[in-house]
Amino acid sequence: MSLYTFPALRDLPQWDVWGILLAFFLHVTISEPLFYFVHRAFHRGHLFSLYHSLHHSSKVPQSFTAGFATPLEHLILSVVMGVPLLVPCLVGNGSLGLIYGYVLLFDFLRCMGHSNVEVFPHKLFEALPLLKYFIYTPTYHSVHHMEKNSNFCLFMPLFDLLGGTLDNKTWKLHKEISLGRNDQVPDFVFLAHVLDLVSAMHVQFIFRWHSSMPFAVKPLLLVFWPVAIVIMLCMWAWSKTFLVSMYRLRGRLHQIWAVPRFGFQYFLPFAKDGINHHIELAILRADKMGVKVLSLAALNKNEALNGGGMLFTSKHQDLRVRVVHGNTLTAAVILNEIPKDVQEVFLTGATSKLGRAIALHLCRKKIRVLKIQKEAPPQFQQYLVQVTKIQAAKNCKTWIAGKWLSPREQLWAPPGTHFHQFVIPPIIGFRKDCTYGRLAAMRLPKDVQGLGMCEYTLERGVVHACHAGGVVHLLEGWTHHEVGPIDVDRIDVVWRAALKHGLAPQLHY
Repeated sequence: MSLYTFPALRDLPQWDVWGILLAFFLHVTISEPLFYFVHRAFHRGHLFSLYHSLHHSSKVPQSFTAGFATPLEHLILSVVMGVPLLVPCLVGNGSLGLIYGYVLLFDFLRCMGHSNVEVFPHKLFEALPLLKYFIYTPTYHSVHHMEKNSNFCLFMPLFDLLGGTLDNKTWKLHKEISLGRNDQVPDFVFLAHVLDLVSAMHVQFIFRWHSSMPFAVKPLLLVFWPVAIVIMLCMWAWSKTFLVSMYRLRGRLHQIWAVPRFGFQYFLPFAKDGINHHIELAILRADKMGVKVLSLAALNKNEALNGGGMLFTSKHQDLRVRVVHGNTLTAAVILNEIPKDVQEVFLTGATSKLGRAIALHLCRKKIRVLKIQKEAPPQFQQYLVQVTKIQAAKNCKTWIAGKWLSPREQLWAPPGTHFHQFVIPPIIGFRKDCTYGRLAAMRLPKDVQGLGMCEYTLERGVVHACHAGGVVHLLEGWTHHEVGPIDVDRIDVVWRAALKHGLAPQLHY
């Protein structure tokens, strides 16, 4: 429509330096003051209640908030943006570089200001004090969203200074945020890892709408797959453990950190030392910060990688932070999913930490455990029976998968079998005449606050059992490390503690 409405926009050159300089002049002299005065007007009376209040209804600003406004506001913003674009074109100095460059820069600065993540270091403004009046920051605009009576400018705080609406605490707040002095120390940290290239985009700082729902492969994500490969390689080369998200539970801050490694990298022999180095640095950082409990996600506590966390507690025996693998609660969740009338189960992966603990706990309850492995304590030999998978398929309808099962192996189970599992990645359900449980998980207590994203394929508010195990460790105030082999005697203790604090099991039948 613009090309047909304004003939001057046709056949534009790629660049015109004079046009760019003219657009900059018009932006400073017309767009900035026009937006400033209109924005102040929209914060008064009916203009605010009927129009601009929609923009301020976002309790936590994010980049998309920049475009969350009424049609009237969008029309006015089009005028603000249009003047520096149309005038150079009308006088013969327009260019494609001006149009694309100005529009992209305009939207980028708007989104940056609403991102709620500070990107400007305070030292930059200490070195160049006048710069803070010519470019706003996310902190600067967040003050506007908090106070609503100051910091009205488009991109240049100079106009707030001239209009007497510059909030004096802005620079102090920016310095505190830039230096990290206003950060509350978390009491609990869940140290996660990336699974694969597609699920890596299931985080708030990439697609907030996507991360707010249980993970599922979307066509849009596949478009970004090549970009994800490049980012994965960059993370492998340079990245450090980073903050993914956070929430609050009973006045305490809980954070989720991520080791910058993808699932397949945990199975590369030459990557083992590097992964352990990242985990060790994260534990030492948490210890220095004053974190009380750090819980390890699935592959971060792999037995072959670091002995279920024992590598770190043995090396650093004076740690104040409690390192927890959370497998005790994972075992408890799986065991309590098994119906009470079950007399026998078929178990794969019985030599793993979880498999061994589950098998021994079931044997104590005199439930017959069919397994493939040979080792078992003598007192349980009558209940722990070595069988082939084909023998198990004849009658046993309760399978506990600690190792990945192929479609062919799943065919050995009789119709009506339910597959419980604690294997990463989860087994894929191929049998329509069987049911499949998800990985062990629990719903956090009802008073949890600030949950903005889902943990992988789980509903919002539901976390994997190893995550929940660390939460219970914190709530109970336990002072021991939970690393290495699972203490079978504590399975019921941890389960009762989880229920006492309001965590609820999630059954998947």
